Amino acid sequence: MANLLYANENPGEYPNSYYAATVEPGSAFPQLEGEVRADVCVVGGGFSGLSAALHLAKAGYSVALLDAHRVGWGASGRNGGQVGTGQRLGQDDLTKLVGPEDARKLWALSEEAKRLVASLIEEFDIHCDYRPGVMEVNHKPTYARETKEYIELLQNRYDYDAVRYVPQAELREILATKAYYDGAYDSSAGHLHPLRYAIGLERACVREGVSIFERSEVFDIAENEKVMVKTKSGRLTTDYVVLAANGYVGELNKRTANRVMPVNNYIIATEPLGEDLAGELIANNAAVADSKFVVNYYRLSADSRLLFGGRESYRYRFPADIHGYVRKAMLEIYPQLEHTKIDFGWGGVLGVTMNRMPHFEWLSKRMVTIGGYSGHGVALATLGGALAAEAIRGVAERFGLMAKVPTTPFPGGAAMRLPLLALGMAYYSIRDRL
Repeated sequence: MANLLYANENPGEYPNSYYAATVEPGSAFPQLEGEVRADVCVVGGGFSGLSAALHLAKAGYSVALLDAHRVGWGASGRNGGQVGTGQRLGQDDLTKLVGPEDARKLWALSEEAKRLVASLIEEFDIHCDYRPGVMEVNHKPTYARETKEYIELLQNRYDYDAVRYVPQAELREILATKAYYDGAYDSSAGHLHPLRYAIGLERACVREGVSIFERSEVFDIAENEKVMVKTKSGRLTTDYVVLAANGYVGELNKRTANRVMPVNNYIIATEPLGEDLAGELIANNAAVADSKFVVNYYRLSADSRLLFGGRESYRYRFPADIHGYVRKAMLEIYPQLEHTKIDFGWGGVLGVTMNRMPHFEWLSKRMVTIGGYSGHGVALATLGGALAAEAIRGVAERFGLMAKVPTTPFPGGAAMRLPLLALGMAYYSIRDRL
């Protein structure tokens, strides 16, 4: 099986993305070398791992964080930047899956996730261009009834008044496209520069005493009286491990890999459009996500570019022409951008589960795994790290609530998951067009 850590980029280098081009990089940290000791080892330097390390360090633990490349190198530094409301599944579907009581508790956790992102941004003065507002828009008129009913459910059962219905006439005043029929606007959700947020969490970790090691891929985790975490050039002895590798877990833990599948997703960034044109495209400066199964998602950057995400692939290698691959989807929404230059195009690997709910689990008495956010990870991954820290501290209830949500293995395990997913996505792609 190919190693996704090295399939598409140079080791230890951020991809050529808009985010990497517009961030002040954090410090370059050393490789793990020789023998090192820490109370907790966190594997993975994305939002989950950074949050877990930060919360554990604030609680007084000595923490070592290991990343195969750079902090924020993976999905956390490449994504659409949407700080969404709720879990990846809607509350109606969650109620069917886990029952009304746990569904309500999961809603409360998702609300806390947004608050946690906001509080970390404020506490550590993270300059990540946060802006309020997310719109979910329907590409089929038949989805209007479902949207209205779901808004009513959130308002009436969950006292959530930040979301409202947007009819077609108003929607076309906000978005300069005829691709959508109606939608919903959520003023409590928002969007941010994800790599700046990740680097901000990195600096917070350093301030709290976390030892960070980059270019330190973990090859083996062996448990005896203690846990031995092995890289090519060093060994770390620890009491606990937080496995936060998400879609890059690979061969490191088969049980997690069978439940968290890597999927490639892509984003392009236009040239700066100017405030007038940018304001026409998205008048309220919200982030947008549509109702297609393979979601188109987009927003404006702080310097008035359109950041447009969409398209997926199920091979280990990214397409040779990411610009053209995603530009086609962008022009279906905004044909008026036909002559607009594309300055950046990049891919990333997200971790998805069968039912699109995160996979949280105690793998042993000394190791927890967190991941599988399925494209809804900015807020939930930040919270996931905090919950993993709670679990290691012995406060198990909220981590246990997430762990109770069933995440079944993909049929055929890691060997068959990609071809089966490709077949399934082909079906949904056809359904989206009908």
